[in-house]
Amino acid sequence: MSTPIKARIAVPRSKDLEVDGVKYNRSSTKRNNFEMYAWLFMRLSGVVLLALVFIHLYVNLLVEEGGVHAVDFAFVAGKWASPFWQVFDMVLLWLAMLHGTNGLRVIIDDYAERDRTRFWLKVLLAVTSAFVILLGTLVIFTFEPCPTGADPALLASFCTAG
Repeated sequence: MSTPIKARIAVPRSKDLEVDGVKYNRSSTKRNNFEMYAWLFMRLSGVVLLALVFIHLYVNLLVEEGGVHAVDFAFVAGKWASPFWQVFDMVLLWLAMLHGTNGLRVIIDDYAERDRTRFWLKVLLAVTSAFVILLGTLVIFTFEPCPTGADPALLASFCTAG
């Protein structure tokens, strides 16, 4: 009984190797574990993100009376006055962006047919993700909860008017 030979697929990245009449697609002979680590990161970060998102929703919507209507400038200023909430929101931002970026990277690998297109889409993805992570982190840690000249009614309770 012979093993059927796989039909050749016209994919730019495929390098068909034949061993005993069976064709295998291998990109190289050396072993690279990047995809395994990326897969593992997606599973672990997904679980951690679920926990972080539910904590975030609970604190922002259920702890304070008024639900979503209680979330305003003063609420955010009060939260970000604590280094714990700054780090919590930064971890949430970083994990969400890296998780989403890795997912889009996989989609680009799956659906972009040409090597050049795939390369430039990944460059664009990396640049925009880095920009959002950098900008978000900058906003979280340089946020001024008591800006001068702001309407006192909008400021957090711990801010002094004046």
